[in-house]
Formats: sequence, C-alpha cells, structure tokens
Amino acid sequence: MGWLWAIIVGFVLGLIAKAIIPGKQHSPLWLTTIFGILGAIVGNAVARGFGVEETPGIDWSRHIFQLVAAVVIVAVGDMLYVRTLGRRRHRA
Repeated sequence: MGWLWAIIVGFVLGLIAKAIIPGKQHSPLWLTTIFGILGAIVGNAVARGFGVEETPGIDWSRHIFQLVAAVVIVAVGDMLYVRTLGRRRHRA
C-alpha cells in the first residue's frame, strides 16, 4: 500500500507544482508524477534535516518542504526534458 500512496502523493504534488510554475511545462503526466514522488522524498529528507518529524496531526511544515522540493524538481526536470526532446527532434 505504500507504493500506491507514493504514486498518489507524487501525482498530486506534481500537478500542484506544475500549477505553481509560471509558463507551460512540456513533460508528460507520468514524468510529472515521478518528479512529484522525488519531490516528496527530497522534501521529507530536508524536513528531517530541519528537525521536523512525524506528528499525530497534519504536518504542514513537512508538506511545505515536499511542495517546494517538487516545484524545484518539476521545473528542472521539465527543462531537461525539453532540452532532450529538442535534441532528438534536431537529429531526425
């Protein structure tokens, strides 16, 4: 069940990150979901580094770290995706 939650959270974080980033992102939905999953993992690690552990209620600070990490990863990942896609189109 942990993988299912990771995919759901990654999907939601990826979509929110895409909505926050200005302009159009060209990465497909499956790649955005992977970026969101990576954002959740990195955000959790950064939150732990700042001393934020799991709490019994909603842990807003941890979610903010996850969202910020997802925004950065989606933005950088989309730039790399477009650059890679552009190289492929020029070769053909």
